[in-house]
Amino acid sequence: MEFHTQALNFALELPFVREWPDVQDLLKRAAPPNAAVWKMPALACEAVGGTLDRVIPVSAALACLQLNIILIDDLLDDDPRGEYHRIGAPTTANIASALQAAGLEAIVHSEADRAIKLAALDSLNRMMLTTAFGQHFDAHNPTDEEAYWRVVQTKSSPFFAAALQVGALFAGAAAQTAEGLRQIGHLYGEMIQIHDDLDDAMAIPANPDWLQGRSSLPILFARLVDHPDRPRFLELCQLVSGTQALAEAQMILIRCGAISYCMDQLIRRHKQAEELLGSIALAHTAGVADLLETQIKPVREFFRAGGVLQNNGGEESMTT
Repeated sequence: MEFHTQALNFALELPFVREWPDVQDLLKRAAPPNAAVWKMPALACEAVGGTLDRVIPVSAALACLQLNIILIDDLLDDDPRGEYHRIGAPTTANIASALQAAGLEAIVHSEADRAIKLAALDSLNRMMLTTAFGQHFDAHNPTDEEAYWRVVQTKSSPFFAAALQVGALFAGAAAQTAEGLRQIGHLYGEMIQIHDDLDDAMAIPANPDWLQGRSSLPILFARLVDHPDRPRFLELCQLVSGTQALAEAQMILIRCGAISYCMDQLIRRHKQAEELLGSIALAHTAGVADLLETQIKPVREFFRAGGVLQNNGGEESMTT
């Protein structure tokens, strides 16, 4: 039986989950076989030389917790694609609460040693609390660069950090090794968020980030940085429901350096993650390296296609 199927079945057989058709349906639809939620604990396990059967409960837990985060995020963002449009906000909130409990229950129901369970529960509970804190910041829509990165580091990255850390712990890794993988997962999560922001900013028709005035990284850059097109960009932000205005605004994102800035941030994080990976004593590094490569590959392809990175001298900050 495939690892994904085993982990999904573990989640579906948790107390109350097995008696709750709506929750079972959501889990089956929300976590496809190739999703990172299944792969990351397995990659951490492989990296430290463990056997995959040990991290099945971890993947089951993360599937439940990730779905909890998505359901709540859609409610807070009033996302038109959110599940709550289908089943209603009250039911969605209740199911989200149940999934958080089920995620922690998966760890408790595992066969891991008590000390490992406790360390895993500590990591996952801290991740959920930090993510909720990040959701609070995000709900207030960051208006400057510092606020944006605070949201990324509290809302977007902790899940991926915990996925690698807990996977390593369940596979028998030392706490220091698991901590190193946690840091790599955190950088990976930041890269995921930057990619999401790029995709959303360049999507056609206009993504909710545009329509709701939200501050994704490229849009925030174009709003804050002093460039010749800034007044026009601010005007277009009110008009992007129209195809022509959206196309013009997206062209300004390219011209003003917003897209290049995002790519620069991706390169910096990939380099830092690679250096961290090289500093940790691991049995195998290829799987984690490949995971990181998925986030930098689009940038490499951009360069091969003839793109030019223009970041005004390589500054890390929008404002320096």
